[in-house]
Amino acid sequence: MKAPHAEQLALLDVQEHDTKLAQLQHRLNSLTQTQELADLRERLARLRKEVIAAETIVSDLEREQLKADADVDLVRERSRKDRELLDSGSITDPKQLQSLESEIQSLAARQTALEDVELEVMERVEGAKAAVEQLTSDVTAAESREQELAAEVAGIESDIDAQKTSIAAEREQAAAAVSAELVALYDKVRADHAGVGAARLYRGRCEGCRLELPPTEVAALKAAAEDEVLRCEECRRVLVRTSESGL
Repeated sequence: MKAPHAEQLALLDVQEHDTKLAQLQHRLNSLTQTQELADLRERLARLRKEVIAAETIVSDLEREQLKADADVDLVRERSRKDRELLDSGSITDPKQLQSLESEIQSLAARQTALEDVELEVMERVEGAKAAVEQLTSDVTAAESREQELAAEVAGIESDIDAQKTSIAAEREQAAAAVSAELVALYDKVRADHAGVGAARLYRGRCEGCRLELPPTEVAALKAAAEDEVLRCEECRRVLVRTSESGL
């Protein structure tokens, strides 16, 4: 392929812009804030599930507490009535009195046991509510950080997109100075070689693969016509001669 030397130099300009675009895209893809945001959102999802689970436990314990309260109230009321009956003096039969006193004692023991259960449930309710409060606080803090990170990422993405738009426009302007045939070759090579399709020949070295060219190849390049499009024998990238090529 042949192309005026000016077009070949312009191709280096196209490559420079493509390299900048690739660097910006790499920066965009590797933002630490983006990964932090993704990790934070996973944590938030877990925390919200934990809040729901903790609230369910509180709800279950509150129902258990209501039952424990009702059980205690029932025994207290039965004990109160028995005590009133005993104190009224209406029962004079010794056996009935003994039976009533025995029931009152039994109810007292039952009430003590039920009050212990009631207290235990109350403590568990308090602990469960404290867990909900802590988890809710964690969610609030994480949501605040999520908003900060999302705004930060959006700002960086907006800045990078603006740079990419500007560089892409400059790239198109540079590509307009190169023949469609040479651009097509460059794009094909670039796609196969990590985004680098054209490289300078600098002091006998290809800046694409960074290898020193053998003397015989350097001699062949030196003898080539100025408008001949050269390729590196090692990496097959388009090799562009400049005043610093050492030919």
